[in-house]
Amino acid sequence: MSYSYRDLFVSAADGLRLYARDYAPEARDALPVIGLPGLARTSADFHDLAQALSQAPVRPRRFVSLDYRGRGRSHWDQDWRNYDVKLEVSDTLQVLAAAGIEKAIFVGTSRGGLITMALGAARPDLMAGAILNDVGPVLEADGLKRIRSYIGKQPTPRTIEEAVDILRRQSEIQFPRYTNEQWEKMARGTWHESADGYVLNYDPRLMKTLEGLDLEAPLPDLWPLFEAMKPFPVLAIRGGNSDLLTAATLQMMKERHPDLTPVTIPDQGHAPSLEGDLIQVIKDFIARIDPRD
Repeated sequence: MSYSYRDLFVSAADGLRLYARDYAPEARDALPVIGLPGLARTSADFHDLAQALSQAPVRPRRFVSLDYRGRGRSHWDQDWRNYDVKLEVSDTLQVLAAAGIEKAIFVGTSRGGLITMALGAARPDLMAGAILNDVGPVLEADGLKRIRSYIGKQPTPRTIEEAVDILRRQSEIQFPRYTNEQWEKMARGTWHESADGYVLNYDPRLMKTLEGLDLEAPLPDLWPLFEAMKPFPVLAIRGGNSDLLTAATLQMMKERHPDLTPVTIPDQGHAPSLEGDLIQVIKDFIARIDPRD
């Protein structure tokens, strides 16, 4: 089987083995793009977008998408407490250093958007622009409760059809117009087939990081992180059915950021799939940040 990317393995600062997909690593004439997935998702979620950017007939663009520790092909951490945004920021920096990337455009879905904002505050020199996919400085408790209800707790499917059925029953209200092909793509990003049947693509102990959250108490104020994004162009994507990022928060983000482009994707929830027409929206945004000479 031929792949359109190379495997990139990197040692984290504490020695844990990390994995990333590296599309078009030889492309040097355009700013690279970094894909940071959601909490329990993997580098595979960016495949369609990465293909479109890295295989562009004119000015192909390098795309590096990460598996955080405990997800995908990265190793699991012996201590689940290390599944933490601060450590994942450090891991991301290790991957960027190993890949020789000094400045990039970041695409962060959900958890990845939080990491993107943290990077913008900690290492603004790395950032040329950002795409925040269904995440912002206000995280709605209802959305976090829903995510907490299924992370690491889903039944184990025996077939891909069962996997599709599990996800459809779990999330159909968020994605009422999803095709069977889209549900299957989501399922293959959630489980993989092993000698012992289907297993999760992440360490199930990831759920422990959510169990300790008091979602009845006020959530942390993330506006200071968002404020750090002001120097960079931002494309903020919201699913029209999202229960994590509200339309009101998206409007406040627009009002507080001098160069933020809001986009709402109808009939999708948390988080919109980076495919179809949305790819062109992202390509146009990136071209504005890094136009051809």
